[in-house]
Amino acid sequence: MSRVWKWNRPVTVREVLEDLQKERSIAYTTVMTVLDNLHQKGWVRREAEGRAYRYEAVSTRAAYAAALMNDAWSQSDNPAAALVAFFGMMSEEQRRSLSDAVRIVQGPETQEPTEPSESSERAERPERGEGPGENPASPQDLGGR
Repeated sequence: MSRVWKWNRPVTVREVLEDLQKERSIAYTTVMTVLDNLHQKGWVRREAEGRAYRYEAVSTRAAYAAALMNDAWSQSDNPAAALVAFFGMMSEEQRRSLSDAVRIVQGPETQEPTEPSESSERAERPERGEGPGENPASPQDLGGR
């Protein structure tokens, strides 16, 4: 999935293979099998192009990570304690990003005027496929992980 997300466009098995071969030796059939498995699990969609397919991520990496966090949090027997423990693991930069994200979600009517940080500016510029009309997939929709 990292390679499909990295390209941020529909990719062929050959393109992923050539990208992976820059780092290690890998067979075409291995890449084809992995992409087919990802398709069967619902993580990627594919469209025929001649005798091959182009594969595209169903969800962005950010939306998938958010769905995983939500799934883990909702399974906790004490969600407040889970959040406190999670926040305790965060770096100062992660806490600032969290604070920026909360301000963005709350909207302008509940925000005090402040200078936006770099992380909030990034959050306000969604990646392709993260626009307001997208309904990100849950981990179950993406095959569990």
